[in-house]
Amino acid sequence: MLDVGITFAGYVIRQEVGRGGMAVVYLADDSRHGRPVALKVLKAELAASEAGERFHREIRIASTLAHPNILPLYDSGEQDGRLFYVMPWVESGSLRTRIERGHQLPIPEAVRIAREVADALAYAHDRGVVHRDIKPENVLLQGEHPVVADFGVARAASGVAADHLTEDGAMIGTPAYMSPEQASGESQVGPAADQYALACVLYEMLAGQPPFTGVDSRAVLARHLLDRVPPLATVRPGVPDPVRRAISRALAKAPADRFATVREFAAALIGPEAEDEEGSSIAVLPFTNMSGSQEDEYFADGITEEIITALTRIDGLRVAARTSSFAFKGKNVDVRGIGELLNVKAVMEGSVRRAGNTLRITAQLVSTTDGYHLWSERYDAEPEDVFAIQDKIATSIARALQVVLGEEQRLAMTRSQPSDIGAYDFYLRGLQYLHLGRKKSLVFARQMFKRAVQRDPEYARGYAGIAEACALLHHYYPGENHVLDLQQADAASLKALDLDPSLPEAHATRGFVLWLLDRFPEAEREFQLAIELDPGQFDARYLWARASFQRGDIEQAARLFEEASRMREDHEAYHFAAQALTALGRDAEAEAAYRRALPVLERHIELNPDDARAITMGAVALSRLGYRRRALEWAERAIAADPEDASVCYNVACLFALEGERDRAIERLRCALRAGFAHRDWIEHDPDLESLRKDSRFQALLQER
Repeated sequence: MLDVGITFAGYVIRQEVGRGGMAVVYLADDSRHGRPVALKVLKAELAASEAGERFHREIRIASTLAHPNILPLYDSGEQDGRLFYVMPWVESGSLRTRIERGHQLPIPEAVRIAREVADALAYAHDRGVVHRDIKPENVLLQGEHPVVADFGVARAASGVAADHLTEDGAMIGTPAYMSPEQASGESQVGPAADQYALACVLYEMLAGQPPFTGVDSRAVLARHLLDRVPPLATVRPGVPDPVRRAISRALAKAPADRFATVREFAAALIGPEAEDEEGSSIAVLPFTNMSGSQEDEYFADGITEEIITALTRIDGLRVAARTSSFAFKGKNVDVRGIGELLNVKAVMEGSVRRAGNTLRITAQLVSTTDGYHLWSERYDAEPEDVFAIQDKIATSIARALQVVLGEEQRLAMTRSQPSDIGAYDFYLRGLQYLHLGRKKSLVFARQMFKRAVQRDPEYARGYAGIAEACALLHHYYPGENHVLDLQQADAASLKALDLDPSLPEAHATRGFVLWLLDRFPEAEREFQLAIELDPGQFDARYLWARASFQRGDIEQAARLFEEASRMREDHEAYHFAAQALTALGRDAEAEAAYRRALPVLERHIELNPDDARAITMGAVALSRLGYRRRALEWAERAIAADPEDASVCYNVACLFALEGERDRAIERLRCALRAGFAHRDWIEHDPDLESLRKDSRFQALLQER
């Protein structure tokens, strides 16, 4: 036992909070990061025993799992011959405490907790890990959200030996939640055992007690093997039919009679009607260019993006971000895999063929659940009819997904259209390069938008494109044309609104320009107008949040980043939402937000492995969550990919500051400023740089002009 007040492996012991057969858990202070932690220390006499191997296994497994609903590993090692590892301190306690306090949980709360735990288990199963001891004591509550802990008895999902007894005869697993195959000592225990245990936990949350109880462990195990599950309706009337049916199936005696995966169990808990209500979602894959000319690639990409934009304006439909969808361009990936990666229920794919004055667009909607077609159509038309075709496709998809279109949503799908199809061609070329985000691509995008308005001087979206390209050049790539870029953005955004005051993206871009001009009250009005005209507007919320953070209105920034992340699963919006909560000192909410952000960042990086800026954001999130080694590895990867990018340098400086490496942080911050990072007011409010604020070198850098 460790004494209160001593320092062990750099952690100051506050008090003992738990004791088991092989380890003791302490509440301790992590002075380096200024946070409380849970320190788990193996009893010294067990280091060379099977318990020591189990402890090592728990550390190895925990270090590989990064999920919002899995308790992460902060640190591990050996001190004075005693193995230890460090986890976040979860003040709210365990699900056991919650059940004891409330006996029977409200049905929505119980189902939500079970589904979040199922998501964590599905993540572990995908990585070949079966927990084998799911119970209320191993589900901690971080605010309202559960996190799964204690992978000490976990095993690989295949080839698991029958090690249900340790050398001292103690049962691995807990009888009240143990699957029949575990109880009978079968040689193969797979993910279905975790599903069974989770169903037992959900049953207990609803009924106030597990499905099977008895006078001792053997009696309980016998009931798991032989008895029918007591009907929930007898102890908790009012449990919805989908929940009762799902629990009953997950508690089947034979693993083959349960759901194929724990994900299917989670989906069944809300039933098909609720699932459709909550989960109307789609990814639009880049349309294939069938024109025979690489020159027409921009046209196929542009049609894809226009359909994405139209779909985002449909109330009740969640649309995967462009960056996520376009990551699959040219790749042969099964739609079910895409559905799992992007968390969507349907995928749209299609093709575009242009030949002279004829245009053929084919489109099909495919279910990611079973790979079957939901809808398909072919359109043959003149190029001038492309706008009507896009809206037809969007409306057809909405109907296929059973999303109800109100009159307001139909009107929101209309858009500024050019009188000249050639202008639209140039506009689509501009869009293709705008999203690459590099300086040369933004310059080329601006040229294309200018050619679009030369062909049609009344084309509002063309002027909005010019304004956005110029504003991005001014914001991210300040140089000799810094002032001119902003002047052009100002003039073009005004022209766009003069031509079409009802164009939401024109108001969002005008707000962006006014922010850059330091006319913030006017910028806010434009952002508000954009959202009123298009309630699903992501850009207006995101830009407004950035502007608010930079001005020091962190409360508003946090709210807007959160709203933006609900409009679109955007890795930057998720990351900055967590950062804003950190700046507000709302540490528990911030940590939960970083846990939500990390999988989104990881998914984006998996699809866009060359996005060095996203990699640095991921590194900061990893550091905030205690994954120091991985954070530093990601930082080095980003530096190697793009060592001179201002945002990459800045984010890496933030990471080094978080990790206490002040010299490297100052060097990277100097690199960022040298590369043109001009947002000094952002630096003033960035909580990641807190450790540098008293450093004279930091103050000197801020005073340089």
